[in-house]
Amino acid sequence: MSLSDDGDYGGDRGPETGQTRTRLPDSGGDGYGSTRRPRSGLSSRNLVTAVGVVVLLIAAIAFANRSGGGTNDSPSGNSPKHTDTQPTAPTGTKPVTGKNGDIAAGFAKTEQGAQSAAANYAVALGSARMFNRDQRHKIITTVMAPSAVDTFQKTLDKAYSADFNKNVGLNADGNTPADLTFVSRTIPIGTKAKTYSNGQATVEVWCTGLLGMAGSGSTKPVTTSWFTITMKLAWTNNDWKALTHSQKSGPAPVSGDVPASGAKEIAGAVEGYGGFTYAR
Repeated sequence: MSLSDDGDYGGDRGPETGQTRTRLPDSGGDGYGSTRRPRSGLSSRNLVTAVGVVVLLIAAIAFANRSGGGTNDSPSGNSPKHTDTQPTAPTGTKPVTGKNGDIAAGFAKTEQGAQSAAANYAVALGSARMFNRDQRHKIITTVMAPSAVDTFQKTLDKAYSADFNKNVGLNADGNTPADLTFVSRTIPIGTKAKTYSNGQATVEVWCTGLLGMAGSGSTKPVTTSWFTITMKLAWTNNDWKALTHSQKSGPAPVSGDVPASGAKEIAGAVEGYGGFTYAR
């Protein structure tokens, strides 16, 4: 950004210091031996510009510090250091030590560990594999506590019916029609522990999701949704396992103005971009 205008701001610089000359309206000349006077009104304009730049810098620094982009200590060191972690900020703790199949496992017995488990379990329970009966049963057995497996499995087997599969564009048996790509992805945005005690936790996971069929001739295009999953977890067999799982719509932001991509591009993105292990 340039601060030059019709006057001499930025027009002349000292040969050794490289500093911008500031011309004062006195008859004896300025500090560099010049006898020219600034044009009428120049000093006030320069002052407004300089003050504006300072105000913008102060606002930027304050915003960076509030967002975690700067230090929490004041220059004098008198202010106490902020230790509160923002809701979606990483804790720095390694999320998992292993995996069970392709689902993360071995979470820490901490509040952060429970949140990480809930986020990763939300991804698994919202994946395209849930539409296949055998794969669904495997996921449920992996993420749910043993005491909750049978009930949750029966509930979902009823939910993932032949009619439901057809409604999202799949065949009645949950398989994808030829030349199409089925998309079902859950992407956690952030997590929050509603309650936590030794061995018990209730965690909310705010998510966005993709669901639909990509490919030429698809009548069920891929759409996005926003929802919040609430998961009760218990420390079971040295890991966090889900006891219950529920979902509600929102919070949803205002849709942007990005034009929708074609079916081929969406299919290529789904097949080409892998997922993540989520950590709190």
